[in-house]
Amino acid sequence: MLSLCLPTAMMDSNKMTINLVLFGMTQSGKSSAGNILLGSTDFHSSFAPCSVTKDCSLGRSCHFHSFMRRGGQEVTLQVQVLDTPGYPHSRLSKKHVKQEVREALAHHFGQEGLHLALLVQRVDVPLCEQEESSPVQMIQELLGHAWKNYTAILFTHAEKIEEAGLNEDEYLHEASDTLLTLLNSIQRRYIFQYKKGNSLNEQRLKILERIIEFIKENCYQVLTFK
Repeated sequence: MLSLCLPTAMMDSNKMTINLVLFGMTQSGKSSAGNILLGSTDFHSSFAPCSVTKDCSLGRSCHFHSFMRRGGQEVTLQVQVLDTPGYPHSRLSKKHVKQEVREALAHHFGQEGLHLALLVQRVDVPLCEQEESSPVQMIQELLGHAWKNYTAILFTHAEKIEEAGLNEDEYLHEASDTLLTLLNSIQRRYIFQYKKGNSLNEQRLKILERIIEFIKENCYQVLTFK
C-alpha cells in the first residue's frame, strides 16, 4: 500500500535526508549514477555483456554541510540511494526483479518515504514504445497512481550529445514520441549527466541541486510503502 505524507523531521531540523531509487535497463548506468550521487563507490559498476546488478542495495552519502539554506538556516544534506537490478534482466525473471525491488522499497523507505525515483536512460539508446518489460512500466506498478509526481529522468552518457554536434534542446527536439510523451507526463523533470569536462564533485552538486528543485516542487512530500 502506498501513501503520501510530509515528513516532519525534514521541516524541524537543519539536517535533510533525501531518499532516491534508481530504475533503468541493463547497462544504462544506474550504479555509476548512484556512485556519483553518493560521492563513493558503494555500487559495483563495470562494463559487461550481461546485467551486473543482481540485488537491491542501499547506499548513504557523507553529510554535505551547508548545502542549502532554508528559513535563514544552513542545511546539511545526506543522500540515500537504492540501486536496483536492471529491468529487464539478463539472468533474473521479471517477476523476481519486481518482487526484489518491492521488498527493498518497503524495507528501506517504508517509514521514511521515497522522495524521487530516477529513471536512468542512456542518451544514445532510444526510448521505444512502452512494453511490459520496460522500466517505466515497473515504476508505474511499484509507485502506483502518483508515480508521475515522483519520477524524473536521468540521462547518462550526455557527452555523446555534444559528440553528435547537438545541444540538449536539439536532442530533446529530435527525441522519440515515446520519450517526449513520458517527459510531458512527469512535468519535464529531467537531468543530463556528463562524464567529460566536470569533476565528480561538480557533477554531483549539479545533479543534486536539480533533484532538490524537484523535491521542493513536491513540497517535500514522500511516498511511503506499507
